[in-house]
Amino acid sequence: MAHATDKSVLGDFSGATFDYFGMQSRFFRKDGKYLVETDGADGKLAVFEIKYTFGVDPLQQYLVEFPEGRLQALSIAWDSRPKDAGGQHWFHLYPKEEIRHDDVLHWTKLNQNWNFMCSECHSTGVRKNYDAANDRFATSFAEISVGCEACHGQGSRHVAWAQDKARWWSFGRIDDPTKGLPERFSERRDATWVPNATTGNVSRSSPPRVLRAEVETCGLCHARRSEFSEAWMPGQWLSDTHMVSTLGRGLYSADGQMLDIEEAYNYGAFKQSKMFAAGVTCSDCHDPHSAKLRISGDNTCLQCHSQEKYAAVTHHRHESVSPPLACASCHMPTRNYMVIDKRHDHSFRIPRPDTSMKLGTPNACNDCHADKPPEWAAAAIEQWHGPNRKGFQNYAAAFHSAWNDQADAAKLLAAVAADSNAPAIARASSLSELATRATPATLGLVRAAISDPDPMVRIGAIDMLENAPLDQRWSIASPSLTDPIRSVRIRTVSILADVPSARLSENDRGRFDRAAEEFIAAQRFNADRPEARTTLGAFYARRGRTSEAEAEYQAALRLSPQFTGAAINLADLYRQTGREDAGEKVLRTAINTVPSDAGLHHALGLGLVRLKRLDEALDELRRAAELDPHSARYAYIYGVALHSAGHQQEAIAYLRDSLNGYPENRDIIMAIVSFSREAGDVVTALQYAEQAVRIAPNDSAAKGLVDELRRQVTPR
Repeated sequence: MAHATDKSVLGDFSGATFDYFGMQSRFFRKDGKYLVETDGADGKLAVFEIKYTFGVDPLQQYLVEFPEGRLQALSIAWDSRPKDAGGQHWFHLYPKEEIRHDDVLHWTKLNQNWNFMCSECHSTGVRKNYDAANDRFATSFAEISVGCEACHGQGSRHVAWAQDKARWWSFGRIDDPTKGLPERFSERRDATWVPNATTGNVSRSSPPRVLRAEVETCGLCHARRSEFSEAWMPGQWLSDTHMVSTLGRGLYSADGQMLDIEEAYNYGAFKQSKMFAAGVTCSDCHDPHSAKLRISGDNTCLQCHSQEKYAAVTHHRHESVSPPLACASCHMPTRNYMVIDKRHDHSFRIPRPDTSMKLGTPNACNDCHADKPPEWAAAAIEQWHGPNRKGFQNYAAAFHSAWNDQADAAKLLAAVAADSNAPAIARASSLSELATRATPATLGLVRAAISDPDPMVRIGAIDMLENAPLDQRWSIASPSLTDPIRSVRIRTVSILADVPSARLSENDRGRFDRAAEEFIAAQRFNADRPEARTTLGAFYARRGRTSEAEAEYQAALRLSPQFTGAAINLADLYRQTGREDAGEKVLRTAINTVPSDAGLHHALGLGLVRLKRLDEALDELRRAAELDPHSARYAYIYGVALHSAGHQQEAIAYLRDSLNGYPENRDIIMAIVSFSREAGDVVTALQYAEQAVRIAPNDSAAKGLVDELRRQVTPR
């Protein structure tokens, strides 16, 4: 980041224009200032001054300052690559979709706000300083760009150490081995890498530390995470001040590869890798100060993997390819972010076209051979390397099953969670996914994971308790109210929010209240975001603090009328307090703002059911199911509503059709069984009951129903 000057600005401000869905923007200079004429917050053309440049290569963005202290990033960026590489022109970051002035992704709106979205990683010593009462920022930074303290922490003690010249030359002095720095990043100095001639690999002379100081520090900016405290210290767990994203749908493929839809960064990818498990750190490959590879090209990999084995044609099988393939071509495929920014996936995986065949995940082979099917690539791999696929990341089936609501999801996720050899981030993700599938049989996983060395796994264990009975939640989770990592403590207090204070001992109440203060402070820190206001509102609602919850939900909607979660929660709060009509008004207002949001229509439909306006309710529930065809829940609820409204055959037909999209959804199958049986069609009821048993052979209720229906079909 830099002030917009002749030296820092790379874009063409000579009167250049750029057209985007009929809106023409113009870049020009006047009175020594860099200016852009483009659509403002109201959708009308206006002139804005460029205050700062943002980024250098391969693109540069530009920041506009608004009166409330907001810095907003223009979505029209400059391609700074050389012309012969396709650069030197303006382009839009969302080229395939029209982002209008009322969209949260518009450059004037929340999701393009530098103070929240960008500042922490592009400047040093940032203090957001958001004033919630006046909706203003007074954001400051120690350095405008990335300086030493961004990674090494505050340097005052280091300066004092350097200036103490007398101690330098004192005979027999006892020097400070840390040189006054909070973290020395000594992991690489503590170990050597020993070659193994048989495997062609190396092994670390000592096991890696549990807390990988360097990786956690790099993760500050190279992780998908949300900040909740500015008390970050280099070398400490990132989770102490940030909530780190797990391997969630939309960010990753089921096998853990980063998608190109959203930027997932590389902390999550690297922590899945065999390299990380072996003890490799970021600076084994990268120079942290130049951001370049320590050794060029494949030589980086050949530090640890013998040239004789891995640079040979017998390994890569691409002898005649020109230019030659790099190791990264197959093991670190690239994805484009911000249209032109190619980034390597750092999970270091072997290509698995066989997994692509089964689950639709991407693979490096078909990235290049896009004209061929995965079956072709899988056959080639099998011919070269044999039928037994090896790999470190073996959880694709579990997450694919969970994301597609398949009957074996809980079993597969539990296996990942229990696998001590699986990456911690994968175990954490599987535990979180189990939250809606937890059973008494899986509670053993929670008890083991809640004391795991990695805080992400401990958070996953807490997530898994979200829907457990209150007493069970308290008995298992309450010790985590004093966990050494802040994100674990605040996640714990959030799932215990509905524990009545009157039931707690003085000691337990103290532990709860201290964690609650941290939770509230974390949301207050992000009071400029509707997500945080809604999260705090939900906490207050569960604590019975209704008026405070209402105020937080309303504040979230003022920040962003498009944030539908706040509207749904506010409507539900009104339902709980007997104000169903007020809830309907909130939902209808939100639908006028975001008519394509399925959740709003679903919530309104349920409200109308409670108001006994069934015809209107059916319209809304149907609309929700249409808008989100991936939600089995919406389909199921609409089918049940049809039946409740007296449309029995229509309900059965709809649910049977819905099974094409959710063939293993137990709720839908059992609804068909129940409705068919009620309609006198015992044969159809039996058919679907048997299907339920085939999907879940241990489902005793379904097996008993099959026996009962068979007796009705063929009575003795």
